[in-house]
Amino acid sequence: MDIKLHRPQSVCSRSGRGFAPGDPLVSALVRREGGGLDRVDVAADAWESPPGGTIAWWRSRYPAAGPVGPTLAPVDVLLDTLEALESDPTAEPLRYLLALQLVRRRVLRIDEQPAADQAADGTLSLACRRRDREYRVPSVDAAAAADPEVAARLQALLWSGDAA
Repeated sequence: MDIKLHRPQSVCSRSGRGFAPGDPLVSALVRREGGGLDRVDVAADAWESPPGGTIAWWRSRYPAAGPVGPTLAPVDVLLDTLEALESDPTAEPLRYLLALQLVRRRVLRIDEQPAADQAADGTLSLACRRRDREYRVPSVDAAAAADPEVAARLQALLWSGDAA
């Protein structure tokens, strides 16, 4: 799954009306039938509800024109993605690295006292105060985590803008 958060589209996906700088909008990450994700941008006044297949959505304003550097993806979008990747065993290296980035950003906290079964199977136990839930992420070996394709996918997920 290739995830890239880019600048919003220049027109509303529902009304076709162009955005002006500062216009409120709602963006959504929607799962494609082929397995990827698409970004959908809708003017706030045209937003009714998340489209089918939405795994995350957030409110923002259309940016002013001009060069904009990369920005970090919203934390809630990253948590939604971490949850969505839970059912995809091929995405374990990406999910593991994403979880570690969320620990680094102090969104998740490593459970210092994991259950005995978690320690035995190499699962990382993480707590999230923001969502009042626990995540269990299988540890991956260094070779899988160092894969350049996984690193590129993680960079595209974490950063939006031209550098992603």
